[in-house]
Formats: sequence, C-alpha cells, structure tokens
Amino acid sequence: MLIAQISDTHILPKESDQPAASLRADCLRRAVADINGQKPDAVIFTGDTTQHGSPEEYALLRELLAPLDAPLYLVPGNRDNKDALRTAFSDHPELPDSGDFLHYTVEKHSVRLVAIDSTSPGERKGRLCPLRQAWLDGVLSEQPDRPTLLFIHHPPFDVGDHYVGGYRRQEESVALADIVSGHSQVIGLLCGHVHWPVETRWAGTEARIMPSIAVDVRKGVDETEANGRPIYFLHRLLGATAIVSDTRMVDDQKGDSDFKCQVK
Repeated sequence: MLIAQISDTHILPKESDQPAASLRADCLRRAVADINGQKPDAVIFTGDTTQHGSPEEYALLRELLAPLDAPLYLVPGNRDNKDALRTAFSDHPELPDSGDFLHYTVEKHSVRLVAIDSTSPGERKGRLCPLRQAWLDGVLSEQPDRPTLLFIHHPPFDVGDHYVGGYRRQEESVALADIVSGHSQVIGLLCGHVHWPVETRWAGTEARIMPSIAVDVRKGVDETEANGRPIYFLHRLLGATAIVSDTRMVDDQKGDSDFKCQVK
C-alpha cells in the first residue's frame, strides 16, 4: 500500500493580499499534481489545513485538493475550525458530522487507518483527554491482528529544543504512548504541526513528522537543495510490520521529482 502524506498547508483566502497566500496555494497545487503522478492508494492530511479556519480558506482548500485522484483523509490541526472543516468536506463520509472530536477509522484499505483528533478549540497544544484515550484503546482492541497506521496532528514526543512539551497535559501524551505500545498491530504514527522532518522510534513503533507543504513556514529542510520546491512524504507499507518513507521534492519545472531520505 502506498500513502502520500501532506500537512500544514496554512492556506489563506484567495482574495488575501498577503504574499504568502498565493505562494501557499501554489505549493499545494504543485504537490497535488505530483501526488497524482505517484498513484498512491490514499492521501493523509495531518492538519493545519488553513491559517485561520475561515469558510473562505476552506473554499480555496477544496478547490486545490479537488484534482486528487486518491481518497483523501483529514484530521484537524490547532489552526483548523472543526465545524467549518466538517461543512467544507461534508461529502467525506468518514468524518463525523457531529460531536466534539473528528476522529474515525478507515476500513477499506489493506492497512487499517485510524485518524486521531488531538485538538481543542482555542488550544495550540495537543490534547488527548480520557474520552479520546478510551475511544482509541477501544478501536485498537477491535482488530488486534490487523496492521494499523495512525495519524494525528500533534506529535506526542519532544523534538530536540524545537518542540518540547507539545501537549497541554503531559500525562495525556504519556497515555497515548501507553495505549499504542499495548497494541502491537500499530505499524506507524504520522504527524504534522512541527513543520520539521523527523523519523523516530516511539511507543514500540515508527513515528514520522513531515515538514510543512508551505515553503515559507517549513523548517529543518536544506533550502539550498530544496530551492523552493514543495515537499511531501510517500509511505510504502510492506507486509504487516514494515513502513518505508521517502521525502519527495516536487520539481515540476523539470517534469520530475527526486526521492530523498529513505527511512526503514
């Protein structure tokens, strides 16, 4: 199974006079075109889709994502407005149409996908309250032998000095690690939020953070090499336990793209 991951596009309204507005829209447009060329089985979007969570931003986001050929699965980031996101993507049946949390499972692929909502209104840091903990533990207990990939906006672990204590209550990030470590079918966790490419072992599985699609806010990327090219991740899921991730740099000026940083 091949999965493309995008994150942290921070889309601004089409009519915005900020230079970043057209830049970020162009980055996503170019990434979508390149993703279609890779023919993934699914596209996972790990949050902060827009900058302010406004209906105008979501209208442009829908327009930019419309050309995607593969199924798209989203989780909110701290900059998303859950109600506006629900409205904009009301044709996505997996998204709950009510309730406080936008978490869900996707059962139709060879690997089970579990979307985890780590956001709370007005809160920049991650949350995984007891209700969400119980939901996740219950979902993972339902199919203990099926390979499962999790995706979430806020990474539940520190990233050097850049991202420390990313959850409002650290006991909640500890609880998430405890839940995942108790379910050996989890083959990976995909995250956003940090804008920084990271691969690490966490809770007995592989965790990945991808850089922002928006080149003006991404970090930890060699800009001499990237040179303004949008970056996204491709994850190849091999069998029941292996995940191989590539950082793909879009280079539509040359009609091709490069693979970098293969991780097993």
